Amino acid sequence: MEPGENIKDSAVREFKEETGLDIENPELRGSFTFIMREEEKTAQEWMMFTFYTTSYTGELLEESEEGELEWVPVDEVLNKPMAEGDREIFRHILSSDHQLYGTFVYTTDFQLIDQDLDPS
Repeated sequence: MEPGENIKDSAVREFKEETGLDIENPELRGSFTFIMREEEKTAQEWMMFTFYTTSYTGELLEESEEGELEWVPVDEVLNKPMAEGDREIFRHILSSDHQLYGTFVYTTDFQLIDQDLDPS
């Protein structure tokens, strides 16, 4: 987030920077805490806010700093390589209109140790 920016504006800006697309009417669907543990100590901790929309304008970039970009049919999203916590987030967002709160605990090499999900 940029100084003074709210989470919705940050999501719209970041999405544009990373994909080339301008999203419209994003809805907050998830608020998550991620914790990275190293030898029982917290090495990193951050929050992530997940938005959902089906409205956008623009052309998808072929590549960004995040890597190669591609459109994927909804029924193939969960087959893509991703962290296990991300897979849980996608499962929820693709099947529910409700907000999901959660905490994911990983090792520093991204092995999922624990998760706590609270659908509302």
